[in-house]
Amino acid sequence: MKAVRYWLGVGWVMVCFASPLQAGPYNETPESREFVREMSERYGFEAERVSAILANAQRRDSILEAISRPAEKTLEWHEYRRIFMRDERIEQGVSFLRKHQEAFERAEREYGVPASIVAAIIGVETWYGTYKGKYRVLDALATLAFDYPPRSRFFRSELAQYLLMTREQGFDPMALTGSYAGAMGYGQFISSSYRHYALDFDGDDVADILTNPVDAIGSVANYFHAHRWQTGEPVAERVSDSLPKSSPLLTRELRPTLTVNDYRQAGIVPKMDVPGDAKARVIRLVGDEGSELWLTYHNFYVITRYNHSHLYAMAVHQLAGALEERMRPLANENNGDSNNS
Repeated sequence: MKAVRYWLGVGWVMVCFASPLQAGPYNETPESREFVREMSERYGFEAERVSAILANAQRRDSILEAISRPAEKTLEWHEYRRIFMRDERIEQGVSFLRKHQEAFERAEREYGVPASIVAAIIGVETWYGTYKGKYRVLDALATLAFDYPPRSRFFRSELAQYLLMTREQGFDPMALTGSYAGAMGYGQFISSSYRHYALDFDGDDVADILTNPVDAIGSVANYFHAHRWQTGEPVAERVSDSLPKSSPLLTRELRPTLTVNDYRQAGIVPKMDVPGDAKARVIRLVGDEGSELWLTYHNFYVITRYNHSHLYAMAVHQLAGALEERMRPLANENNGDSNNS
């Protein structure tokens, strides 16, 4: 097992007797005491253990700064796209797909999610595992749970899920690192997603998406399958922009509520063969050359279940397309070799 074991053994003794200079304030507030009580009564944790873990957590102002200005809310599409649609990211994605070809093929076979989509998620999230975040997950979740009122309820729940997850997997809750929002591993799962969707995909009895790319590949595919990815169905396509800015067809909700026929009646004609009653949503993006109108389908919405941003979903969609394009000649070469053998 590649991840750090903690819940039984020396680690617990070390945190109990940690230097007071290392202790933070997160075991001393009324909110944290209530959290300790809940973890004890609802989930069977020893109250002293949870209190000692919280005492080790550190407030990070940089986390509060980062969460107040996420790229998905501050950048236009042409700026956001440049972050992910780089030749080096595409080439490393091809290498990642080839290196783990067997795992990708199995995941696609079992869950119906294209290898390119799974690889693009991992590519967007962590550059294929090369950058998984620099913050201790404990610090991130404690900071946001107790010092970020706009979403304290959500992050307090995630902190509880984190302690449950580390107990179940035998990980050290003070050792794991991730994003400023507490997301972890190749696919940057938050704690609740880890518990619900992470898989032991290589049969070693540990669901380790932190250091094990095979488990991560299976887990991301499982996540999309659980959120009803439709195998073989389209994601999105660019269409001619003939809608006024005030058009009611430009809806705000991520979930598509209109149909392809609704857009056809407004002159938005898809090139793909999509049923008229298929759910769809039009989005307008600001590209390098101006306005872009995209007709997005159910699978685009599924990508937004991973990150609630249409910019994010479009980046994943386009990176997946670029990976497919680069992989196609390699697949043809392999087929030619097979036919000649």
